[in-house]
Amino acid sequence: MSDRVLQAYERIVLMHPKLVLSVVLVVTLGLAMGLPNFKLDASADSLTLENDSDLDYFREINERYGSGDFLVVTFSPLADDDLFSDKSLATLTELTQDLEQIDDVVNVVSMINVPLLYSPKISVSQLHDTPRTLLTQDVDREMAKQEFLNSPVFRKLILGPEGQTTALLASIKVDERYIELVRGRDALRYKRKTEGLSAEEAAQLESLSKAFLEYRTERAVVEKARVKAVRALMDNYRDRAQIFLGGPSMITADMVDFIRGDLEVFGAGITLFIIITLAVIFRQTRWVMLPLITCGFSIVMMLGWLSWIDWRLTVISSNFVALLLVLTMALTIHLIVRYRELHHEKPEASQLELVSDMVRFMARPCIYTVLTTIVAFASLVVSGIRPVIDFGWMMTIGLAVSLVLGFLVIPAGMLVLGKAKVVQAGSRGGQLPAHFSNFTERHGSLVLVLSLLISLISVVGIGKLQVDNRFIDYFKEHTEIYQGLSIIDQKLGGTTPLDIIIQAPASVATPQSFGAPEGGDPFEDDPFADDAFGEEDPDQQKPSYWFSRSGLEELEEITAYLDEMDEIGRIDSLVTAFHVANDLTGHRMNDFELAVMRKSLSPEMHRFLLAPYLSAETDETRLTMRTVESGSHLNRQQLLDEINSFLIDEMGFEPEQFRLSGLMVLYNNMLQSLFHSQIVTLGAVFFGIMLMFLVLFRSLLIAFIAIFPNILAACVVLGVMGWAGIPLDMMTITIASITVGIGVDDTLHYIYRFREEFGKDRDYIASMHRSHESIGIAMYYTSIVIVVGFSILALSNFMPSVYFGFLTGLAMFAALLASQTLLPKLILLTRPLGK
Repeated sequence: MSDRVLQAYERIVLMHPKLVLSVVLVVTLGLAMGLPNFKLDASADSLTLENDSDLDYFREINERYGSGDFLVVTFSPLADDDLFSDKSLATLTELTQDLEQIDDVVNVVSMINVPLLYSPKISVSQLHDTPRTLLTQDVDREMAKQEFLNSPVFRKLILGPEGQTTALLASIKVDERYIELVRGRDALRYKRKTEGLSAEEAAQLESLSKAFLEYRTERAVVEKARVKAVRALMDNYRDRAQIFLGGPSMITADMVDFIRGDLEVFGAGITLFIIITLAVIFRQTRWVMLPLITCGFSIVMMLGWLSWIDWRLTVISSNFVALLLVLTMALTIHLIVRYRELHHEKPEASQLELVSDMVRFMARPCIYTVLTTIVAFASLVVSGIRPVIDFGWMMTIGLAVSLVLGFLVIPAGMLVLGKAKVVQAGSRGGQLPAHFSNFTERHGSLVLVLSLLISLISVVGIGKLQVDNRFIDYFKEHTEIYQGLSIIDQKLGGTTPLDIIIQAPASVATPQSFGAPEGGDPFEDDPFADDAFGEEDPDQQKPSYWFSRSGLEELEEITAYLDEMDEIGRIDSLVTAFHVANDLTGHRMNDFELAVMRKSLSPEMHRFLLAPYLSAETDETRLTMRTVESGSHLNRQQLLDEINSFLIDEMGFEPEQFRLSGLMVLYNNMLQSLFHSQIVTLGAVFFGIMLMFLVLFRSLLIAFIAIFPNILAACVVLGVMGWAGIPLDMMTITIASITVGIGVDDTLHYIYRFREEFGKDRDYIASMHRSHESIGIAMYYTSIVIVVGFSILALSNFMPSVYFGFLTGLAMFAALLASQTLLPKLILLTRPLGK
C-alpha cells in the first residue's frame, strides 16, 4: 500500500475507529432490513442452460399436448392386506377422490378409474361406450390385475410387477400465464444476445422479467402449499398403506427445504466450531469476537443486499454463504496472526503503531489474494449455466465486501479494544508447519517424486471423470424423494420423461386420402358415421398420416427398438392404440378400419389413447417414455445419440423431421456443458491468476512456481472425483475453481512472506523455516477452520452438498500440503530471488 493511500487510510479509519464501526453497523442494519424478503429458488428455470432452444421447445410441446406439472402418489397396502381387496380399493377410491379436491388438480388417474379393455375383452364397437373400470359391478378383479400387468395399455404403467404397488397420477392445470411470460422473456433475451434490443424492447424485457419473477414467486408459494396439502392428506392414509409422494413440484419444494436446512445447520455448526477453534488457537475473547463480527457483517450485508434486489439463491449459489464465511475467516486470521507477531516483536510499540504496521504489511498480499480468488470465481461466469454464473458473481461481490470489512472492522476493533497481553498459542499450533519445513529441507527430492507420482495418479483419475449421474443419487436414501423415485423407477416404468416428436414425411400423400378411394372422404360410406355417436373433438376428425397403417408400422418399429433398451422403461404412443385395436379385432387393421375406429372412439377413450400422442393439425406424433434412473449403466448422451442414429440410419428420417424433448434432454444438455465449462473456467482461472502473479512479483519464474502447486491441488481433487466415481454436476463443477481460489490464498501469502524473510539475510533455508514458523501457522489455522467447517455439510440430505463439503475440505488440505512442501522446495530448487 503506497504511503499516500496509507496516510489517507490512517486519517479516515485508524484515527476514527469508533465512527468507522458505527458506520459499518448502520450499513449492516440497513441492509439487514431486506432479509425478510430473502428467497430461495429451486425451480427448473434455475437448473437449465441459458438460451437453451430445447427448453423453449419443451414448453411448446407441453402447451400443445396439454402436459403440465403433476404429482405422483405411490400406494402399497400394508403387509396384512391385498391391493385388490375391498378394503384397499375403498381406501384407493377415497384417496383418489380426496386428491381431486386439491386446488389446480384437473384429473387424477388411478387403477380404479382407467378404462378396462380386457376384463373381459371388448369389441371395437364397444370403444364408443362408457368404459368399464375396476369399480364397475361384476368386474373380475383377477382378470383386471392381469390386464394391468400384461396389456399393451397398462404394462409397466399403473401396477408394479409384484401386483401390490400402484400409482395415482394427479395432473396439474397447465399454467399458460407462466409459459407466456417465460417464452416472451427468453425470446427478448435471445434477441439481446444475437441482435441487440431497441430502447422500447429493452424496457419490455425489463418489464417482462420483473413480471415473470413476481409471478413465479406467487406460483412457488401456491405449489408449496399444494404439496403441503397433499402430504397432509396422505398422512390420513399412512395407517392403512405405505405411501410416497413424487413429482417435479414436490422435488422443488423439498430442495428449497434442503437448502434452507443446510444454511441453518451449516451456519449454526460452523459458528460454534469457529468459536471453539479460535478460542483454542488464540486463547483470548477479542480474537474470537472480532473475526465472528467481521464474518457476521459480511454475510448479513450480502444476504440483505441480495434480498433488496431480489437476487435469489439457487441450489448452487446457496453455497456462497459457506464459502464466503470461511474465506472471510481466513482473511481475519491472517491479520490477527500478523498483529500478534508484531506485538510479540515490539511489545513497547503503541497500539496505533502496531495496527498501522499490520495494515502496511498485510494490505498488499491480502488485496492480491482476494483479487486472485475473485478471478477464480469470476471465471464461472463463462460456464453458460445460470446458477453457476450467479454463484460466480455472488462470490466475486462477496469477496470484495469481505476485503473491505476485514480492513475496517479488524483494525478499528483492535484500536477500540486497545492493547492486551499476547497469550501465546499452544506449541502444537506451530509444530506441524515446522515439521513440514524440516521435511522439505531433508527430503526435498522425495517431495518432488511424490508430487510427480500424485500428479500422474490424479491425471489417470481425471480421465475417469464422468458428467453423467443419476438424479436419484442427489438425495439420501431415507428421504421421501429418494424412496418415491426409487419405487416409481423400479416398479412403475421409470422416472425421467423423454419424448420423440416426429413430423409426417413431406413425400406422403395428403392426409385426407388415407383410407378413402380416389382421395374421397374416408367416412362418406361409413354406415356408423351419423350423429348417434354425438359430438367429436374436431381434432379427432382430421385425418393424419400417423394414424394410417404405414405410419403406425413405422412407429411400431421405433417402439420395438426402444423397448429393447435397458435404459427405457414405459413407452407410450399411438402404437398402444394400434395394438389394442388389432387385438380386439383379431387382425391387423387397414387404413379404413383405423379411420372408422378413430372416429368411433368415445371422448374418454380418445383422450386416453390418442390425444396425448397425436397432433392432427400439424400432422405430428409423439412417443413418450420414461428412463430408468436406477440402472447402473445409464449414459444419457450415449442413449440419445443411439436413438438419433437409429431414426436417421435405420428409419430413414431426415434430421429436421424429428426432435427429442423432455426433462431428460434438458438435464443432459446441462450435464454435457459441464465438461466444456470445466475446461473453459479452469483455463480462465489459471490465465487470470498467472497475470496477477506477474503483476505482483514481476517474475515469470515466480509466477510459474506459484501456479504449479495450485494445478497439483486442482488435479488431486478432480482425480479423487474420477477414482471415487463422483460425477461432475452442477455443484462439483465449481470445485476446481474453488480449489485454485483457496490454494492461491496460501501460495500468495507464503511467497510474499518468504520474499520478506529472504531480504533479511538472503538465506533460502533460513527464510523457509522462518516463513513456516510465521505465515505457515496462519495457513495451518485457516486450513483447520475450512476443512473441519465444511465437514459439517455431511449432515445435508442433499448429496451434492455433501460432496461439495468433502471436496472443498480435500481442496484445502491438498493446497496446504502443496504450499508447505512443494512450493518451498521449488523455491529452493530454482532460487528465483537471486543468489
